[in-house]
Amino acid sequence: MRVSKLSYFALSWAALTDALPQKPSEPSCQFARQYTQKEILTDPSSFINDLLYWEGKFHQNNVSYNSDNGMSYDGTNIDFTTGERTVKHPFSAASKESLQIMLYAHAVAGSPEAARFLSPQDPSAAPELAVSIMERKLQTYLRFNDTFPGFGGYLPWFTSTAQDLTPTWDWNNRVPGLDNGELLWAVYAFVQALENTGKSSYVKLASEWQKWMDYTKTTEAKIFYEGKGQVCAVTTIKNQSLPVDHPDQGYSCEGSGRLNDPYEGELFTFWLQFFGGLSDADIEQLWAVKQPMLQSVDYNMGHVGPITVQKGYWFSSHEQWKVLEMPYYDVDIIRRVFKNAERVRTCNSVVTKTPGMFASVNNITDPATGDVTGYISNAGIPSVAFLPQQELDVITPYSVFPTVLFDKGVGLAWWRNMAIAKKMQNPYGSTESTRVDGKGVSALLTWDSKVTTVNALLGGVTDLVRQRMKADGIYNEFITYAENAYAAVFTNLKGEQVDFCLPEETVPDAGLEDFTLCD
Repeated sequence: MRVSKLSYFALSWAALTDALPQKPSEPSCQFARQYTQKEILTDPSSFINDLLYWEGKFHQNNVSYNSDNGMSYDGTNIDFTTGERTVKHPFSAASKESLQIMLYAHAVAGSPEAARFLSPQDPSAAPELAVSIMERKLQTYLRFNDTFPGFGGYLPWFTSTAQDLTPTWDWNNRVPGLDNGELLWAVYAFVQALENTGKSSYVKLASEWQKWMDYTKTTEAKIFYEGKGQVCAVTTIKNQSLPVDHPDQGYSCEGSGRLNDPYEGELFTFWLQFFGGLSDADIEQLWAVKQPMLQSVDYNMGHVGPITVQKGYWFSSHEQWKVLEMPYYDVDIIRRVFKNAERVRTCNSVVTKTPGMFASVNNITDPATGDVTGYISNAGIPSVAFLPQQELDVITPYSVFPTVLFDKGVGLAWWRNMAIAKKMQNPYGSTESTRVDGKGVSALLTWDSKVTTVNALLGGVTDLVRQRMKADGIYNEFITYAENAYAAVFTNLKGEQVDFCLPEETVPDAGLEDFTLCD
C-alpha cells in the first residue's frame, strides 16, 4: 500500500502526540453510576480517585471559600435544573473552618489524595495552595480579634464576604464552644504538618499559628468555664468590642445549655482540660458532669442484634466528628464500641429498608423558589438515641464518614447507593441530600455534607494530633481519661461478630431529572 506524503506526516504527528504526556482525562460527572457495588468492595481506589476529583470542584472561590481572606463559606445553592452555582451562603462557622484546615493539613503533609482534591491538574501545587490560603486566613483571624477582642480569639458564626469578618446578626455577643473545639484541634494538626516539612517558611507559619492557639488558651476558661465542671455550650459576651480582661467585660452561659456531651463537644472539653489552666479538682468535675451522658445501649431490630453501642443524642453520623481529630481509636474499647456503631448504622438501614443512612443535614429544596426548606437535626436511629422523635425521610452521602474510617469499601458502597439517585451528582460533586422516596433533593453544596467524607478517606488528622500531643506531654493523659470513661460503661460488648451490612434498597426514580450540567 502506498502512503502519500500528507498521510505520512499525519501518521508521524499521531505517533508523536501519542508519545507525549497526556492531560489526565476527566472522570464522568455521573461517575458513581459507572461502578458496581462489587467493584468498589473489591478495590475502591479508582472510585476514590473519581470521588476526590469531583468533590474537589467544590473547592472554588465564591463556592466554598473566599480566596481574598482565606475564609470558608458554609456553601452555596445550585440551580435545581442545571446544577450551576447560584446563591452562596455568605456565612460560616468554626466547624466549617475545621474541615477546611484538616484538608490543608493533609495537603501540606504531602497526601496525594488531598492533592487530587485541591489541584488535580498539578498535584505538586497543592501544598503551596493550602499554605497560601492559611496565611491569608491567619491574618483574617488576627484582624477579627483586633476588632472584636471580646471573643478572646474564638469565632462566632460569621459573615465572610468582606475582607474582614463580622459576626452574623444572630451571633453578636455570643460564641459557641463545640464548633471552636473542632477548629482548635484542626489547627493543632495543621501546625504539626507544617513543622514536619522542615521547610523554613512553613515552620515560620507554624509558629504564627501557634501564637494564635496559645492566645486561645489564655482566654478559654474565662469565656467558657462556669466552674464546678460546667462548660458553656454558648457563652454570652457582655460587649464583644471590649478586651477579655476589661473591667466592664463579662461572660455567662446562655440559658441551660452546657457542653457535657460525649460526642463532638468533647473536643472542646479536652482543649480546656489540657490548656485551660484548670485545677485537678476542676478537671475531675468536668468528667463527673459529663459521665451521665455516656451510656451503653443495645440495638435490637429485625434479625439484627443485640449490638452494644454508645447511646446517641440522635445517633446522627455527625456525632462521631471527634474521631476525625483526636486519636480515640488508640483506645481498644473505644475503637470496638465505635465499630459496633457502624454495624448498627449500616444494618439499621437494611432492617428499615432505607437506601442510605442518616445524619443531621439540610432538608430538600423547593424547586419553585430555589430555597432549602430548613435543617433536619433530628436524623439518626431512634431506638439507640436519647431523643427518639426523629425525621427520617432524608438521607445524605456524608452519613458514611464514620463507616469509611473502618472500611472504605463498605462506606463507599453506601455513598454510591445514594449518589446514583437522581440529582445526587452535580458539577461540584455530590449533592447535599435526597428524600428516601426520590421525590426531592437538597440542591445545595456544603462543607459538612462533602468534606467530612473526604477527610475520613484521608484518615482524619489523628496521626498529626497524636504526634503533637506526645510532644506536648498530654497524650498519655488523653488515653487515660478516654479509656477510663469508656471502660467504666462498656463492660459487656455484644455484637462484635456481626458483619457490616450492604445496601439492599435504592432510591426510587420518582420523576426527577438529573442536573443538565452533569451528564
